[in-house]
Amino acid sequence: MQYRTMPGSDEKLSILGYGCMRLPTRVGGLIDKEKALKQIRGAIDRGVNYIDTAYPYHFGASETFLGDYVLKDGYREKVKLATKLPCMTIRKKEAIRETFNKQLNKLQTDYFDYYLLHSLDGQTWDRMLDIGIIDFMNEIKASGQVKKMGFSFHGKKEDFMKICDGYDFDFAQVQFNILDEHFQAGIEGIEYAHEKGMGIIAMEPLRGGSLVGKIPIEVQTVYNESPIKRSPAEWALKWVWNHPAVTVVLSGMNVDEHIDENVRIASESLPNGFSEDDLTVIEKVRGTYDKLLQVGCTGCAYCMPCPAGINIPAAFKNLNNYYMFSKTRARIYHMAYLGVQTEDGKAHFTNVCIDCGQCEEKCPQHIEVRKVFKQVEKDLEGPVVKGISALSRAVLNRNKTIRK
Repeated sequence: MQYRTMPGSDEKLSILGYGCMRLPTRVGGLIDKEKALKQIRGAIDRGVNYIDTAYPYHFGASETFLGDYVLKDGYREKVKLATKLPCMTIRKKEAIRETFNKQLNKLQTDYFDYYLLHSLDGQTWDRMLDIGIIDFMNEIKASGQVKKMGFSFHGKKEDFMKICDGYDFDFAQVQFNILDEHFQAGIEGIEYAHEKGMGIIAMEPLRGGSLVGKIPIEVQTVYNESPIKRSPAEWALKWVWNHPAVTVVLSGMNVDEHIDENVRIASESLPNGFSEDDLTVIEKVRGTYDKLLQVGCTGCAYCMPCPAGINIPAAFKNLNNYYMFSKTRARIYHMAYLGVQTEDGKAHFTNVCIDCGQCEEKCPQHIEVRKVFKQVEKDLEGPVVKGISALSRAVLNRNKTIRK
């Protein structure tokens, strides 16, 4: 495992951090505690020492799981623990301290090594200033309840720099990957924060997994043409670690083989380790993806739950798959996840949208969700798809009735 020093300290952090937003789950969406415990502790045993969670992850269960299971038996002392204040839901000053204390209790700790204001943009930062967040940050740092104070960001570049200038933050967490070099804070924001002496935690290095696994043939062709042979994950992660300003790269790992691969890559990735030929390959890959991707959804599910019952991340994943892979397979998955495999047994295609706009307010990627719904409906929700899904639901409901 490679380590980098958090600026302004002598603290060595593993360049691979464990993100706890996408832990393995059982049927029903509950965390698979046995599997997740084995995976996280296994990664810690192999050198990962930065664990990242947040108040809303797994609908509030991520922090509790870490406190009840992972951080027992001396593992709390082996890691730097990071969690986040859910600024998106905070409206009153009293709620800040109340939420913070709940997090200490859930994670069963007296302090946080790293604490972040979660998912800031310019408007949210201004609101938090109005309710006294500066005084609170000063208080928890002075008391030792927080060792290092930072923020995660999903907004405009100019707002990122304004926030960096608005408080003596120790670090910032930003989305950064081969497709998002100039998106949101971007490399410009990363370099600005780095020059101010701040550490950088990079999130979404694989863009929610869309840069690995089964990738478009056009993209794989670009990789195949390179004389240096790497997996898509290796290309993507090494590119982020190539930037000296990046301290830690978070990965939401939930598959044993992926953890093994990421740990291996992290053991051999150095800053400025890419050649000019390597960078040219990434430029070609980026250009190819730009032509294929229809919507920049990372699958974070911050937009959920939808009041109309629409599985928004699934719909957008199916739309991208429609253009990148197989049109037929994309329609089948869309029919299954939005038209058949629903908790209430009813179809929740995108045309049932009630136009409330809640999803767009919560989306960290600032996707015009309702506008994309129109494209999803056009490409994936034709009469054949809806007809087959209706028939499938009728058969399933009939079988349930017979079993009763």
